[in-house]
Amino acid sequence: MDITKLFDVAGKTALVTGGSGGIGYMIAEGLARAGCKVFIVSRKVAGITAAAERLSAFGSVTPIAADLGTAEGVAAVAAQVNAGTLNILVNNAGTTWGAPIDEFPREGFEKVLKLNLLAPFELTKSLLPALRAGATAEDPARVINIASIDGLKLPEWESYPYSATKSGLIHMTRHLGKFLAGENISVNAIAPGLFPSKMSDTIVDFSDPDAVAAMASPLGARVGTPEDISGAVLYLSSRAGAWLTGVTIPVGGGRGTVD
Repeated sequence: MDITKLFDVAGKTALVTGGSGGIGYMIAEGLARAGCKVFIVSRKVAGITAAAERLSAFGSVTPIAADLGTAEGVAAVAAQVNAGTLNILVNNAGTTWGAPIDEFPREGFEKVLKLNLLAPFELTKSLLPALRAGATAEDPARVINIASIDGLKLPEWESYPYSATKSGLIHMTRHLGKFLAGENISVNAIAPGLFPSKMSDTIVDFSDPDAVAAMASPLGARVGTPEDISGAVLYLSSRAGAWLTGVTIPVGGGRGTVD
C-alpha cells in the first residue's frame, strides 16, 4: 500500500457544475489545489468567468457558461468536454423554491425539478463518452451527485420540490451506480448540511450567531467549510474511494441523524 497516493487525484480531469459560488466553488478549489484540470459550469458568463479567474491561482480551471436546465445547455457542455477524457463529474448545480402549499406555483416546482434532477441525469448521459474514455477497472471514472441533508430528513421549510428532488437524486445515484458499474463508472452522492451559499443565505443569516446556533448539528453549532466538502469529494474521487458505488455520504455534522 502506498499511503501517499491513497487520496491523490493529480492529473485527473474534473467537471463541476454550479462552480461559480457556494459548494461548487469550494469543490472546484479543492480539486484544483489537488492537481486536477477543472472545468466549471454555470449559467451566467460574468460569474463563471470571474470564478475561473480566481480559481486559476490554484491550477488549471476552464469556465463554461451554460444553462443546464435546458437541452441546449447540456449539449454545449458535452460538445466541449467529450473531445477529451473526463475522470470526475460533480453534479452540483441546483436551485430551490419555497412557498406555502396553497400558493406554490407550478413553474417553481418545474424549475427545481429540471435543474436538480433532470439536469444531472441528462449531463451524465451526455458525458458518457468522455467518462468511458477516462475509466479503467483499477481507477473508475467517478460521478458525484451533490444531494442534500434535506433529501434524507424532513426540512424545516415548505420547500417541497427541493427535498423531493434531492431525495430522488439520492435514489437515482443508486440506480445509475448499478447500471454503470459494468463500464467502470462509479456513481456516488454527498448530502451536505448547512454550508454558506446564495441559496442558504435566503433561509439563514450567517452573520447572526443565534441563527447559526439554531441550526446546530450533533457535532456543534457551525456551518460547513471548504475542507469538509472537498475532503468528501477527494475521498470519492481517489484510490481511497475506488470501490464504492451507489452510496450517499452525509456531510452535515450529523444533522442527517436527527428529525
